[in-house]
Amino acid sequence: MKWTNDRSGNVDDRRGTGGSGGGMLVGGGLGTLIIAAIVFFLGGDPSAILSGSGGTAPTEQRDLTAEELKVQEFVSMVTAENEQTWTKIFSENGMEYVPAKVVMFESVTQSGCGTAQAAMGPFYCPADQTVYMDMSFFKELEQRFGAQVTEFSIAYVMAHEFGHHVQNLLGTMQKVDQLRNSGQYSETEMNKVSVATELQADFYAGLWAKQTDNREKFLEPGDIEAAISAAEAVGDDNIQKRSQGHVNQEGFTHGSSAQRKEWFMKGYNTGDIKQGDTFNALLK
Repeated sequence: MKWTNDRSGNVDDRRGTGGSGGGMLVGGGLGTLIIAAIVFFLGGDPSAILSGSGGTAPTEQRDLTAEELKVQEFVSMVTAENEQTWTKIFSENGMEYVPAKVVMFESVTQSGCGTAQAAMGPFYCPADQTVYMDMSFFKELEQRFGAQVTEFSIAYVMAHEFGHHVQNLLGTMQKVDQLRNSGQYSETEMNKVSVATELQADFYAGLWAKQTDNREKFLEPGDIEAAISAAEAVGDDNIQKRSQGHVNQEGFTHGSSAQRKEWFMKGYNTGDIKQGDTFNALLK
């Protein structure tokens, strides 16, 4: 992907600061592969699996490397492109876009939803409207889940999390929380709601890619394929096969590899936010 000249001031880089806040590590064995895989790409409020138990965060301070500073600039650029694209889309639909913040961290940090650690993967916290990114996730994505990791696959992951922010602004997350808290629906039924939520975030990521490319012409050959590779790598069926050796569709919470590809591409091919109603499509 081509770099643009846009940069955002809404990025807080906490790497090199010893955890920024001295937060506690998540307890309960969340460092294991199976649990880490399950919580990758968290949608909604992850506070249910965040806790304050465990060891304390490291306190050492260090300077960021040249490579880390380049990554910081890249994240700032992708954040800015999300802000510009979503501001335009919201304005076209008579709404105002409120930018999300992005926190880059290593190992552990504090979020509005509790303590965050690297094993959880990138996630969006609606309580503080912030995307949390530990960049070590992408090594896991490549080495353990077989994804093709490029700059644009990183941009896709960020766009997926910004998609959850869009859902938060549009009230979708609040409606999902109401369903979950009502106690009227079974775990299997709520899993389907969770899948619809995640696939809509994939749709929004594809929509963002199309709309941003229309404005900036930043996509290069292979970029969309890299995003699809990342989306498929974290499909529930792929994660279940790798972690437990078999597939249980009733346990899906994020969608199959095929579904994630389908909805990302629908967002990209249509470029129309009105085509992203995954809930009616999946919950009939």
